[in-house]
Amino acid sequence: MSNDLFDSVPSPFLPLAERMRPAKLDEVLGQEKLFGPGRPLREAFLKGEAGSLIFWGPPGVGKTTLARLLAESGGFHFVSHSAVEATLKDVRAVIETAVEQRRLYGRRTLLFLDEIHRFNKAQQDAFLPSLENGALTLVGATTENPSFALNAALLSRARVLRLEALSVQSLMDLLKRALTDEARGLGGWKLAAEDKALEAIASMADGDARRALALLEQSASMARRDAKPLDIECVERAAGSQVLLYDKSGDQHYDIISALHKSVRSSDPDAAVYWCGRMLKAGDDPLYVLRRLTRMASEDIGNADPAALGLARSAREAYEFLGSPEGELAVIQLAAYLACVPKSDAAYRAWNGVQAEIASTGARSVPMHLRNAPTKLMKDMGHGAGYIHAHNQEGAVADMDCLPEGLKQRSFYTPSDRGREKNFREYLAWVEQKKRADPKSP
Repeated sequence: MSNDLFDSVPSPFLPLAERMRPAKLDEVLGQEKLFGPGRPLREAFLKGEAGSLIFWGPPGVGKTTLARLLAESGGFHFVSHSAVEATLKDVRAVIETAVEQRRLYGRRTLLFLDEIHRFNKAQQDAFLPSLENGALTLVGATTENPSFALNAALLSRARVLRLEALSVQSLMDLLKRALTDEARGLGGWKLAAEDKALEAIASMADGDARRALALLEQSASMARRDAKPLDIECVERAAGSQVLLYDKSGDQHYDIISALHKSVRSSDPDAAVYWCGRMLKAGDDPLYVLRRLTRMASEDIGNADPAALGLARSAREAYEFLGSPEGELAVIQLAAYLACVPKSDAAYRAWNGVQAEIASTGARSVPMHLRNAPTKLMKDMGHGAGYIHAHNQEGAVADMDCLPEGLKQRSFYTPSDRGREKNFREYLAWVEQKKRADPKSP
């Protein structure tokens, strides 16, 4: 096998995604956290010294490309298999070849195993001796969480790298590169392309470079045939569906956010999931949508259902764990839940009231009985004097003022009579009644 894994001028009959496969690490987009300038892994990678790796990430983010680049940079004998088709016999054959390559030519072998999670325990265990003695370097690719899909022995011998879905901006950069590259891309066609059309392609690709380039190739072919610029119409015809796209910094973007927020606040789950779905299908970052929904969990639901904020966090973790498109269901679930639970803006009103008070009256002093007194001097100065420890009182109620002087009658947080806050309201009324009934005691 030739040591050069990449032809300088790929065949024009290859799909555009294959022709535009990065030929060097600097051409890899969207993985700067791992391989960007100054990153330690970058230097090891460029020297072919990164060791055995497991690339975990969604489709079309560069797992195969990175394996090939590592093989080329380290002068490896490169072997590629898919775990869907490979058998234990194939694994043993690769290991035998690796031993021969090292014995005869002093050359290391890199096996790229796509969908490594499909291998059973016996197949995975077959790699272990060769990884330990250095005869084989393994690079596995998986869309599944390696903690569940791979056995512990294999994971202890390979470093897991989480690859991210490509952002819309990264995909647009890739599409522009493909349109102007005359050697590997479509630069020879001299096509003009509208930014909105490229953004539509990038949004519809869901972070997958292969999908984005395939749709670009189809859309560009239609534009070339019709002797026109590549526009939204070309993309819609190539995709076979309407492009739900809006300017993410324009009025329609904020209108849809507003519609989502007001639908949740109005307890309309049908509208909430619709507007949430519109944002996701138009290419908004699901993490951005989750941030907005998390804000709603505090602003519009608050303590009427304290679980809402916890579910918002769980939805974010689920999305980060699953990625797109599977994780988007957690976003929809959260939107539906927030619309279906009791509402209260009491915490939001309390925060606004506190901010206004601080802006108006400044930093008032902490009452002496609430001050910390870790030293004798502080105690002698009166710090902590008169403090009443609630747990020493009947019902754990201390009849004691905790606001600064001048704010003792000020009320910031007033629970609603909905959801859990109804219980808070009843409890605080009982506390006030008990304070009135019992004299202050130290």
